[in-house]
Formats: sequence, C-alpha cells, structure tokens
Amino acid sequence: MVKTRCAWCGEDPLYIAYHDQEWGKPVWDDKTLFEFLILETFQAGLSWITILRKRENFREAFDHFDYKKVAGYGEEKYEALMGNPGIIRNRLKIRSAISNAVAFMKIQEEFGSFSDYIWAFVDHKPVVNEWKSMKDLPARTEISDLISKDLKKRGFKFVGSTVVYAHMQATGMVNDHVTPCFRYPELIK
Repeated sequence: MVKTRCAWCGEDPLYIAYHDQEWGKPVWDDKTLFEFLILETFQAGLSWITILRKRENFREAFDHFDYKKVAGYGEEKYEALMGNPGIIRNRLKIRSAISNAVAFMKIQEEFGSFSDYIWAFVDHKPVVNEWKSMKDLPARTEISDLISKDLKKRGFKFVGSTVVYAHMQATGMVNDHVTPCFRYPELIK
C-alpha cells in the first residue's frame, strides 16, 4: 500500500526520509533545537532540500552544532567556514550562527534551557492543526511573529517570522502534516 505524504516532500529519497522520520516530531533537547535553528537561518531565501543535502557538511563544519563551541568561534574559524564549499558561504549567515549561539546560551542561563523557553510559547505541547492540503498551511502565525520578535530582542539574527514558523514545524511545536498524511495521526498520539 502506498503511503500518503505531504506533497512538499515529492519523490526525493532524502526529502521523504526527512518527512517520514523528523519533520513535525517534537524536539525537546537543546542541541537538536540549536541545529534546526541554525539550519533554518541558513535556509532563509533558499529551498530546504538545499540545506538537507548539505546537512552533514554543516554538522562537520559547525562541530556537530555544539553551541558552546560555535559561540567561541573566532576569526580563524569564521574564515575557515567562509572557505568551506560544503556549506552555504554567506558572510552574514555565518556571523549570525556564531552570535546566535551566544544568544542561545543566554536564554539557557535565563530559562534553564532553550527548550523550556521556546516550548513555553505553545504551553509545552504541540499545536495540532488540521490542514486538508498544502495550500492551507500558513507561512507564519501570530505565535511565530511573537517568537521572532522576542528572539530579535534577545539578539538573534535571521529569525523572521517565516524562519521561526519553519523551525516550529520542523521541531514539532506545530503538527502541520496535512490530515491525509500517514504521519499526521502518528504525531497526535
């Protein structure tokens, strides 16, 4: 029997695996939340499949998203990242990854964890939507607007509402699988 999936993952095996195993699954650990946040900021203006194809390169380049290490990157590491053809070599995005790691750790100090901070915006449980088709999905919501504004106030860069909403979708803060998708009911249990 053929599984019904969200249309955005198409036929690409990498996209299908990401859809089936990760997208929309709640993420509670700070390291994975940081990884998705950095990947989403690099994705701004690009397609997600571009980022997925470079994900392992990003992991290697950014010390497996160890935010403590990333926060301490100096000019030498910055230049090495700028010279790395396996990642997106955008000066502003690379600089923001470093400064976002610093801001990430400040949130951890204030709230105990980034997870506690970010999940508080949805009362620590996923928002379950009931979209019938992909055309129903929003690019942003009032909650993503609120999170974006708060993150920017705390010094984060490349965290507009659309980027934040994509982060919410990826980390399961919202279940935006369409209702006919086989993952939809699996994620509302």
